[in-house]
Amino acid sequence: MKHSNGAQLFLRNDPAKTAPLSTKKPLTIGKASTNLLCMPQTDGVADHHAVVRWSVSHGWLICDWGSQEGTFLEGQRIRNCRPISDGDEIQLGKVGPVLVFRLAPVSPQPTPEPAVKSSVGGNLQFAGQLIPMNQIKFVQLLSRPRYPASFSWWALLSLGALVLLPWPPAFWTLELVALAGWIVLGSRKEHVLLVTLLDGMAYRHSFANKITALGHRNGIRKAIGQPSSA
Repeated sequence: MKHSNGAQLFLRNDPAKTAPLSTKKPLTIGKASTNLLCMPQTDGVADHHAVVRWSVSHGWLICDWGSQEGTFLEGQRIRNCRPISDGDEIQLGKVGPVLVFRLAPVSPQPTPEPAVKSSVGGNLQFAGQLIPMNQIKFVQLLSRPRYPASFSWWALLSLGALVLLPWPPAFWTLELVALAGWIVLGSRKEHVLLVTLLDGMAYRHSFANKITALGHRNGIRKAIGQPSSA
């Protein structure tokens, strides 16, 4: 056994002894030297006793290898394979060693850097730029269609289908598909937060969600002393 920073098994009576687990290769356990976890002088362990393996659909599994001594998960003898969770105890035979399954700690995911940060020291970090708060003239939110030409494409496709398709059923089927596409694309909007400075310089950042964009706009207006509803 050796130390591992990933999912692992360790002896309950000697936690310093650990066996690393790999999602790519099952960990075979038994007395035989061909096992990845070989326990040649341990009572209650068969030559080929158990296997710990990874399953895409079920996660980590403990499987009995048909041993006469049996494999016990949390005190219950198992048949074939059973899912295991962090902290579960696996006993090899009724008098054999107890192995504890331990998952690797999950590293926190990095939080995406927001487009607008709170003002620090009289400055505002917006869209990668550090803007002095006293230089901001006004902030506004502009909402515009993400696909402004969708109606033109729908009309062109409809006209082309009317000319080229000889059968009315085929035309109306294509017409309905084109209309659905126009409705979906036409309803999508881009929300642009525009920060204009006293010198006329302007910075902008796009948001897919209007509520998020309004929250940023109102926060900046509050910081520079302007009403959020202006």
